[in-house]
Parts: sequence; C-alpha cells; structure tokens
Amino acid sequence: MGYVLRVRLASFFAGAATASSIGLYVLYNDYKLAHESISQQVKGLHESLDRRISYLEKLKQTEVSQPAETTE
Repeated sequence: MGYVLRVRLASFFAGAATASSIGLYVLYNDYKLAHESISQQVKGLHESLDRRISYLEKLKQTEVSQPAETTE
C-alpha cells in the first residue's frame, strides 16, 4: 500500500504543478493584454489632451496678438 500511496501522491503533485504553471501562464497573458489595452487608452487620452492644449495655446496667441494690432 505504501508504493501505491507514493505513486498517487507523486501523480497528484505532478498534476498540481502542471495546473499551477498553466494557470500562471494564462494569468501572465491576461495581465499582458490588460496592460497593453490600458496603455493604448492612456496614449489616446494623452494625444487628445496634447491636441486640446495646443489648440488653446494657439487661440491664446491669436487673442493676445489681436489687441496689439487694433491699438496701432
């Protein structure tokens, strides 16, 4: 009975190790995919914000230059 118990325990631990490694692999891929998705969203927001700031800076420059032209 001791031999059968050892074989069963070895099989159990081999299966647990395999399932654990597969689970970690799936989790890592999920993490990588989520990180990439969030990075793309933040990049899009950053580009949008940069465009808006550039537009506001140009608008401010035109407002500053207009009164100078009218006073001359």
